[in-house]
Formats: sequence, C-alpha cells, structure tokens
Amino acid sequence: MPSSTLQWLSLVGIIWLQAINGTNSNFPAYSSQLKQLLSISQIQLNNLAFASDAGKLFGWFSGLATIYLPLWLVLTIGSFLGLIGYGVQYLFITNQISSLSYWHVFLLTFLAGNSICWINTVCYVIAIRNFLSDRQVAIGLTTSYQGLSAKIYTNIVDVVSSHNKAKTFLFFNSFVPVVVGFIVAPLVREIEVKNTKHSSVGFALMFVITIATGIYAVMSSLQIFTNKISSLGVLIGILVSLFLPLLLPISMKIKELFESCHKKRERLRIYHFTMEENTTCEERIVNEVKEGEDRCEFEEVGVMEEIGVKLMLRRINFWLYFFVYFFGATIGLVFLNNLGQIAESRGCSATSSLVSLSSSFGFFGRLIPSLMDYFYRGKHTISRPTFMVSVMAPTAGAFFLLLNKTDLSLYISTAVIGISTGAITSTAVSTTTELFGTKNFSVNHNVVVANIPMGSFLFGYSAAFIYHKEGNEHGKCMGMECYSNTFIIWGSFCCLGTLLALILHFRTRKFYSQKQ
Repeated sequence: MPSSTLQWLSLVGIIWLQAINGTNSNFPAYSSQLKQLLSISQIQLNNLAFASDAGKLFGWFSGLATIYLPLWLVLTIGSFLGLIGYGVQYLFITNQISSLSYWHVFLLTFLAGNSICWINTVCYVIAIRNFLSDRQVAIGLTTSYQGLSAKIYTNIVDVVSSHNKAKTFLFFNSFVPVVVGFIVAPLVREIEVKNTKHSSVGFALMFVITIATGIYAVMSSLQIFTNKISSLGVLIGILVSLFLPLLLPISMKIKELFESCHKKRERLRIYHFTMEENTTCEERIVNEVKEGEDRCEFEEVGVMEEIGVKLMLRRINFWLYFFVYFFGATIGLVFLNNLGQIAESRGCSATSSLVSLSSSFGFFGRLIPSLMDYFYRGKHTISRPTFMVSVMAPTAGAFFLLLNKTDLSLYISTAVIGISTGAITSTAVSTTTELFGTKNFSVNHNVVVANIPMGSFLFGYSAAFIYHKEGNEHGKCMGMECYSNTFIIWGSFCCLGTLLALILHFRTRKFYSQKQ
C-alpha cells in the first residue's frame, strides 16, 4: 500500500486510540456510586482519583519502552495494564473476588492510570515521526479526540445500563482499549513518507470532520437535544463520527489507483519512444523526486534546544513551564475529577450531562492549538506561553464564578474549565518539543506531566479535607460551603499560574519571534 495512504491510516488509528484512552476522565460519572459500593469516605475516594493520576509518575517507563521495543508491543502492554487495573476492580465490584482491600483497589487504580501513559506515548511518537513537518497539527488534532472519551463511555453506559453504572464503567474501561488496541496495532507504525504535498488538503478535510464531530458532541450533551433523541441514537451518531476520518485514506487510495491506471495508459501510448528518451525523462523525474525528498527531510522543525531529561531539569524554563501546567491544566483536571461530588453537593442531579459537557468542550479546547498551527503556519501567531496566558485567565474567573449557587454558573464554569484544560493539555505536547527537542520527547514529556499526580494529591486532598470538615457526622456535605473555599484557593493558584506563563513568555519570545 502506498506510503501516503498508510500515513493517513496511522492518523486514523491514533484518533481511535485517543478517543477511548481517557478512561480516567469518566471517573466523576460513577464516583458517587463507587463511594457507596466500597463504603469509603470522601478522602478515600479522592485518594482513588489521585491513584489514577499517580500512574503518570511512572509514565517515563513507556517513554523508554518506545526506544527499545516495537510500538505495537508498547501499545499492547498499555492495553493489558488497563485490562488488569480496571478488570480486577470489576470482578471485585461484581463479587467475583471477595478478598480485596481498599489498598488493593488503590494499586489497581494506579496501574490503570499508568496504562493511559503507554497508549498516549505511542500516539505522540507516531504523530511526530509520521508528520514531522506538521507534528503540532497532527498531535493537536488527534489528542482532541481524547476529550471525547468521557462522553463516549458515558453514552455507552447510558445505553447498556441505567443502574449499576460503576460496574458498567469499569467493565468497558477494561475491555474497550484492549479491543481497539488490537484492531489498530497494525496501523500505528512509523511510515517512510516520500511525498507530503497533499498534507495541507488532508488536514483541512480532517478539521472539517473533527469540528463537525465536536459540534455534534456538544449539542448531544445538552438536555434540549437529549430529550428529543434516544441514548442509542446519540451513541450511534458519535460512533459514526469516529469512522468518518477513514474517508481521507480511502480517497487517497482511490486517487492513487486512478493515477496508477493513467500512468499505465500513458506508457502504452508512448511505447515507441526510444530508450534514450525514456531514460532521460525518468532521470529527470527521479531527480525531482529526490529534490522533494531532500526538502522534506531537511525542513526546519523549529526547536529551542535538543536536550535530555537531566539538562531539562536544570533549565529555569522547564520549572516555569512545569508550574504553569501545575496551576492550570492540573487544577482543571482535579476539578473535573471532583465534578460528581461538586454537582451532588450543590443539589444538581445531572452529573452525566455535566461530564458529557466538560468532555465535549474539552474536545474543542484540545483542538484549538492545532487549528492555530494549521491556519497560521509561516505567519505571525502568538507563542505557546502567550496562548497559555490567554486560556488560564478565564479559568481563574470560572472558579470564582462557581461561588454563585445557580446551576447556570456551574454549567458555564464547567464548559470554560473544560476548554482551558483541554487547550493547555494539547498545546503542552508541542511546547515540550519546541523548548526541549524531539529526540528525547517521549521521556521529557512524561516528566512534565508528572506534575498531574502531584497536583491531584495536593489540590484534591485539600478539597476532600474541606469537604469532610464541612460535612455531617456521616462525612456527607450538602451546600455551597462544601467547595466555596476550595474554589477560592484554586482560582488564586490559577492567577499565579497565569503570571508564571507571562514570565515564560518574556523568556522565550526571542525564540518564537525567530521561529515565525
């Protein structure tokens, strides 16, 4: 099969992997029920959310694995880690296993969280290697689909079971990544691309499909829409949208077949040409192809410096970047992890709707950086740190808006935090490559995202402590006071993160001005 077709098939494979890899993002949808099933406190429940994020502390193992192991094997390892982590929990919840302590559940959740890193790393490596000159666009576009994970799993559970959601979520969390990983394993491999002249058109088509998918995801998350269409209809729609990206490699294949047939007819028409003339023509074509390959091979990839993790940890820019992520996307993820408890404490029963809403807006947030990379290539555009400033400032405002007790403020804040968290998560991948290079990216970026479990523990534990303090003798809290102080703390830290992003902008503006 021609390399261009395989190249775009690999992108479709990454999209499918990312769409099902956010298994930790659906935790808020069943956390309250899991709390009851396990008979645990809010602090213990928060520890389980932390355990899922803590798996990222050892995400650098997956980075090392991509250096020494074939990518299909790395993908398989990640899928089976999730199968063990979520699968054993499912067996315990369904009383198939009786002797499982709370700390066993904690370790299993940790293992499941680590599995996400393995699959993510494979996706990032393939996107960078197969789309080197368009790596920011490819990474941003594919990672946006991870924002749909919570919605996809929630829609599946709504169709399959309206009761025992915790059991159903754990079942699908364990098996769906294994099945999808097995299907796409032959596709996710490095492709030697000889011709990238159609990449611009290809990404334009992908963006049209992706934006249409995002609009459908947002609309189908609103109660006005769900009241008119059944859960099964919504699920079918989202699954069909995941197959639409296949149109691109299929159209590429059809085009290449037509071109091949046309060339064969041309050869038959000119068979009477002399061998010398044919040789001259062929040499000219070969030279042109080689020139095109050389232009592609030596195209500037734009990195500030190419360094490993040891040197990276000594850079001031790394620590500024690390804490920008820490006070931005990580706080947003902690909020989303606690969304089920936050909604319950405010008397809002539409938890599944909120999770779908945050997932859908997170999808668009992840897509924004790649859209900017695509439409402003070679033109003046804002730097990554400046972009982070622009999305972190509204996040701080969203946390302060949550001090208003209306459901509308909860929906608006959830949407804003979903967008900003997704945008920072997506742009961080490109930021890591631009500041510290592509050669050691798989290890470097896993070190960067190690801030997530740290923030999950610090911010999540403090929120759980305040919740427990404000609660009744049974540890349950109802009312605005459950999280009001937490929102003030989180909003203040977001303001600090915005300031740090501004400092990082001033330190890197010379590099980004030369890059444009």
